[in-house]
Amino acid sequence: MCDSTALVKAVSLTPTPPGNDFLTENELGRDEPIYPLDLYFCKDCHHIQLGHVVDPQILYQKNYSYVSATSSHFVDHLKSYAEDMIERFSLKVEDLVVDIGSNDGTCLSFFKEKGMNVVGVDPAKEIANRASVSGITTVADFFGYELAVKLRKVYGAAKFITSHNACAHIDNLYDVMKGVEVWLDKDGIFVLEVGYFVDVYNNIWFDTIYHEHLDYHTVAPFEKLFARVGMEVINVERISPQGGSIRVMVQKKGADIKRNNSVDNLIALENKLGLNQVDTMSEFNVRIENIRDRLHKLIYSIKKEGKTIAGFGAPTKATTLMAHFGLDETMLDFIVDDNPLKQGLYTPITHIPVLSSDSIYDRKPDYLLILAWNFSLPIMNLIWDGIIFYLFFFILSFLFKKNFKIKDLYLLGFSLIPYLISLYFVISSSSLANDFNI
Repeated sequence: MCDSTALVKAVSLTPTPPGNDFLTENELGRDEPIYPLDLYFCKDCHHIQLGHVVDPQILYQKNYSYVSATSSHFVDHLKSYAEDMIERFSLKVEDLVVDIGSNDGTCLSFFKEKGMNVVGVDPAKEIANRASVSGITTVADFFGYELAVKLRKVYGAAKFITSHNACAHIDNLYDVMKGVEVWLDKDGIFVLEVGYFVDVYNNIWFDTIYHEHLDYHTVAPFEKLFARVGMEVINVERISPQGGSIRVMVQKKGADIKRNNSVDNLIALENKLGLNQVDTMSEFNVRIENIRDRLHKLIYSIKKEGKTIAGFGAPTKATTLMAHFGLDETMLDFIVDDNPLKQGLYTPITHIPVLSSDSIYDRKPDYLLILAWNFSLPIMNLIWDGIIFYLFFFILSFLFKKNFKIKDLYLLGFSLIPYLISLYFVISSSSLANDFNI
């Protein structure tokens, strides 16, 4: 962020392979490259970052499997976001809207529906190509200053540039922001959404630390970064996606919009929490270890009783959690995920099979550990709806069978027990998640 070399190691987690490097059954015997997961604190600008950078071609151009459209919750967020930005900044038909890290083009599709010209930039070649085929023009490359100069010549100046969570994945943010500044029109707006380290720290969401996330952002370092490229932060909002994020709004220095007090208020909050001091990060490390001990004890007691445990969701962050907490195939029987690109594969290093979410109803695990905790409410609602549906269908089929007799009600009562137990565990899993803050 500031080019300083005054970095201090603050947090050390278990080294892992890239979090999205899932394996086929035939690959289970192969060596898996692992990389350090250590957080460093900058004593000059107080930015927090990984100390080891994995080659981005390994992370994003080899079997990259994350797609925005997998989560209906996140799709709804992007749709609402597009509507808000169009109204707030008076974007017009045929204005150019650009998305850095555009993935499958979900966000840009909502701008295109309103008549705007759209261009995405994303290095994940297969996903970028699919986006282009679907009608969202996407450049399959890593965004930076030189690419931005070329793209401005091809597509013209951008009225609005956006980025969702990509700014946590970038090694050279200075070069990227130079690119934003050169592509942006003189009265254009850049809005980025990214995970907020205040939420990570307060809630001990350490599993958001993985190799794709090189940066763990707070507002104060952003101010200094944008000043270096001739831009200024005018507004920051706290938002809920990805557990806890910030929406940072930026314009060229001296442009029309007046900066509000949200920027200074959040910087004051960061300082109050001590996120401008390296000792605070050491205390964060201790809190992580305490949660590991508690969760390990709970899972061990459940498995000792012969119960089965499934994980719900196979996000990248689950690789960090399972590796650091030592959760392998002896503790989690299987994992379910709605992303078809991950189904039928095995998790990195821990080698737990990933199945479709329908497997919950087929295999009926005793407990669910929600690994995609940022979508915990939609997941619990989905499970609840599924149980209610099967319960309703079961009762109807039972009542309408031929030669139904009153004594069959007793059998029906006993048959409902597994469904009622399932309802209980959906409810109890919610309180368990709250108790562990994960």
